[in-house]
Amino acid sequence: MSTKRDYYEILGVGKSATAEEIKKAYRKVAIQFHPDKNPGDKEAEEKFKEAAEAYEVLSDQEKRAQYDRFGHSRPGGRGFSSHEMNMEDIFSQFGDIFGGGSPFDGFFGGGGSRSRQRKGSNLRIKLKLTLEEVANGVEKKIKVHRLVKADGVTFKSCQTCGGTGQVRKVVNTMLGQMVSTTTCPTCGGAGQMVDQRPPGVDSSGLQSKEEQISIKIPAGVADGMQLSMSGKGNDAPGGGIPGDLLILIEEKEDKVLKRDGNNVIYDLHLNFVDAALGTSVEIPSIGGKVRIKIDPGTQSGKMLRLRGKGIKDINGYGSGDQLIYINVWVPKKLSADEKSKLESLRESPHFQPQPDGQEKGFFERMKEYFS
Repeated sequence: MSTKRDYYEILGVGKSATAEEIKKAYRKVAIQFHPDKNPGDKEAEEKFKEAAEAYEVLSDQEKRAQYDRFGHSRPGGRGFSSHEMNMEDIFSQFGDIFGGGSPFDGFFGGGGSRSRQRKGSNLRIKLKLTLEEVANGVEKKIKVHRLVKADGVTFKSCQTCGGTGQVRKVVNTMLGQMVSTTTCPTCGGAGQMVDQRPPGVDSSGLQSKEEQISIKIPAGVADGMQLSMSGKGNDAPGGGIPGDLLILIEEKEDKVLKRDGNNVIYDLHLNFVDAALGTSVEIPSIGGKVRIKIDPGTQSGKMLRLRGKGIKDINGYGSGDQLIYINVWVPKKLSADEKSKLESLRESPHFQPQPDGQEKGFFERMKEYFS
């Protein structure tokens, strides 16, 4: 039975090595034993896999701590590798080391046979929504013009890359021969080119087509938010996966209700008689009008709250409230009889300002609301 080598030894670092030192060491070993540099060398390939396994453990803080304590066998007799790593695992898992989708894209070429699946371009649209639609969510049917694969198009293999979608270049360096791989400039990575195409079809074999798409907008979206529908963009030239449809939300300004996060605000104007005597009034709200009670002696600046009458939270955490700010309106013009009646009340003690806790400043009202 073979014995696994120490992970630190494999990468040539000490146990006190930093994450950056481990990363640099892995890069060095990976370059040394990469299959493109050592074609047909099984021993080099095994060392390449061995280095990848070592990096997988030592680059993860939790796994590294367990390895430092227990070695190759974790508690319960489980090793660190849940499966035998293959080359595709390594190339897909450690792309961040070399800054690409595969760790050796643009440096070694990822072995030559591995190519990325092409993706079509994204489409972007703006969608205007009312406050009502924002508050409760809505389903919209819209028409978009997409580039789709056309019928009657024939393809031929790209002569520049031989149908691989990539071109390789051998460069002599101090480390030996390195193979750099780049996207084929002729076919753009598709590996094939349009041979014959009907009228109205572009050089990529695509044509514009109008489609009706149904979009479900969740409740609670906000102005400037961008939603994405996967696969509803343009088709990829020569095959691949379609791009996405990106939907930019624009919220129409409501004439009477103002949005503040998940809350909606309404300014209610009362004449001073209704404020003094109390009344009930009908006010606009999301979903329709509601009637609220105004207590006698209601002061200007008072805030009322209708719980749950605001906007649904986009993450599902309930709904906001409707906040009603009272504004007591004082008439600018009075008849002689009205003036006479008010004059008779001028000296009444009930018409003298008597702060009694009802007249609260802005911060006091906010504290009351959020308490």
